Amino acid sequence: MAVVSGAGGVTVRARKAGFFRDIFAVARRAVRAMLRDLETVIPALFIPVFMFAVTVGALQDFAETIPGLDYRAFQLPVAVLFAVTGVSRAITVVTDIQSGYFDRLVITPVNRVALLLGLLMADFVLIVALTIPVIIMGFIVGVGFETGLLGILAFMLLAGLWGLIFNGFPYAIAFKTGNVAAVNLSFLLFFPFLFMTTLFIPQEQMTPWLSTTADFNPVTYILAAERSLITEGWQWVVLRDGVIATLGVGVVSMGMALYTLRGRATRK
Repeated sequence: MAVVSGAGGVTVRARKAGFFRDIFAVARRAVRAMLRDLETVIPALFIPVFMFAVTVGALQDFAETIPGLDYRAFQLPVAVLFAVTGVSRAITVVTDIQSGYFDRLVITPVNRVALLLGLLMADFVLIVALTIPVIIMGFIVGVGFETGLLGILAFMLLAGLWGLIFNGFPYAIAFKTGNVAAVNLSFLLFFPFLFMTTLFIPQEQMTPWLSTTADFNPVTYILAAERSLITEGWQWVVLRDGVIATLGVGVVSMGMALYTLRGRATRK
């Protein structure tokens, strides 16, 4: 409970609103800011659509030589990962730090963890929303889901979980550095994960060294889980491995975000 001296020497005690109220308050502010800055969402849609069109256009004929491979369906999860990875309010955190708003916020009774969870909640709403136009693009080019409507929802949630988990990295960088350029570079963390996995071709078509690298790459299992929902039906072991790989990355990313948030909040 924070204590503030009011007018006339009256002591005003600021009561804690509660953990969940703090989360929703932070999330509400983030969503409102997001709606005012919709132009920042355009690159998150342009890049996956561009990559999908170029990759399918360049490799579709080659992919037809691989028996049983629907290359449009194979590439749709890649487009989704491009759409949802790195979409966060971390830049807003930097702005708040530089303006002094964050310093004022941390001296209030707001729960420190809620500061991060509220932002992540707002991110999740946007991330899931971004999967919708990518899925529609898939339908337009003839991609169907063997798992039906429930599979589409599972596809969106799995992509949303990955996007949410990855956002721990840009938030950790934002809390640690308070620097816009450093946060913008956080997306580069994703490139080694993506390009050293089953980005363009199935794993069995890779060279031995790259296939072995892909075995240790969590994105391999996330892509496999997403692809199974489109072409194979409910493959529970594949889906389990995708979720485990995502959560494994989350242990690192969220641990870093919480650690740097604590460091930033205790500097005062």
